[in-house]
Amino acid sequence: MLFTKAIVRTPAKSVVNGIDDYADEGKPDYQLALKEHQNYVAILNDLGITTTILGPLEDYPDSCFVEDPAVVFDDFAVITNPARSTRQKERDLIRPAIKQFYTDYQIFEITSPGTLEGGDVMPVDNNVIYVGRSARTNQAGIDQFTKIAAKFGKTVKAVPVQKVLHLKTGTTYLGDNKLLVAGEYIDSPYFKDFDQLKVPAGEDYAVNCINTGNGVIMPAGFPGVKKLLEDNGFTTHEVNMSEFSKIDGGLTCLSLRFN
Repeated sequence: MLFTKAIVRTPAKSVVNGIDDYADEGKPDYQLALKEHQNYVAILNDLGITTTILGPLEDYPDSCFVEDPAVVFDDFAVITNPARSTRQKERDLIRPAIKQFYTDYQIFEITSPGTLEGGDVMPVDNNVIYVGRSARTNQAGIDQFTKIAAKFGKTVKAVPVQKVLHLKTGTTYLGDNKLLVAGEYIDSPYFKDFDQLKVPAGEDYAVNCINTGNGVIMPAGFPGVKKLLEDNGFTTHEVNMSEFSKIDGGLTCLSLRFN
């Protein structure tokens, strides 16, 4: 697992009006969100990832979460179909960035009635991709994605998401068969074949991390998860996520990562 490229989008001032279905922590502070985003990009760069920074979209408060309207792999990309109507137009606005790196033959699309968001898509090893069936990703979307992935020799396994927003709100794959798990995914039979690294109670937010291949980026302020990762041989790099957590956003949501 090694990423060399990433696509991010600068938060717009309208980020303060982002969707908050779960967090209930108040509205973000725009200037602080902007600073946190800049630090996030700086860490990506420090870890050897070349970052394409897209401009802010004032009409789309959640558009900094570029992982939801697209899913990228080394050999293909999928323009998804977000469930929330306020995010639908983001599909067309992320497409030009995707076309910088993929040919038309490598770009696919999820269409209605299917819905799919990138936060529910978790690749692991051996060409397997877990996809969460959640409030934002339905079975029709999973079925479409399964057919696309099969063209590239990948197998999709659906996992129910019952208590959190996206699959990757509850679990993140770190490579080498290690799976960071929290909440409903601790000891889950869906992941019984993985080495589960169990997030301590009260630190569930920090389950959403990025293993760049040169170190793990994690949210700042979660000492239990930091120790868990370091005890398992990972070098950690912390970044503050206070403002993005207020609008149900995590670390992986803020970038599209690929080679």
